[in-house]
Amino acid sequence: MLMWIIIISLLAIGLGLIIVELVFIPGTTVVGLLGLIFTVVGIVISYRHFGNNIGLYILIGTSVMTLAALFFSFRSGAWARFSHKSSIESKVNEGMLNTLNIGDEGITRSALRPVGTAEFGNQNYEVRTTGAFVDSGTRVKIIHIQSNQIIVHPLT
Repeated sequence: MLMWIIIISLLAIGLGLIIVELVFIPGTTVVGLLGLIFTVVGIVISYRHFGNNIGLYILIGTSVMTLAALFFSFRSGAWARFSHKSSIESKVNEGMLNTLNIGDEGITRSALRPVGTAEFGNQNYEVRTTGAFVDSGTRVKIIHIQSNQIIVHPLT
């Protein structure tokens, strides 16, 4: 009786780890390999302890249970509530550059090393210098606007 508990426990842990690997941690990682090892050890113990006939039944049963568990876990979407599905859709300065022109002057709100924040017309923008570090509170001038990047130069 104890041997049945050991075999069933090894197979259940192995199956659980394989499902966790496929659903939550995609790719070949330690979790999936551990699940495979637990499953194989459970099958090998069943062959050695109970013989070929019962070992074969356990192998077939484990294969069918693994395929059924994987099929139903993906099909039913039962794991969807556990998985992280949100993503960041926003972009830096997206749609905000229409009011800016080359030559506009503003003031830095953070130190630019070489990226930071500057205010132009009561609106904050992420800006970049040409490589120089600029302290907070320094007046800057826009020298180039490239896609969503604002390049500034400090005014002396």
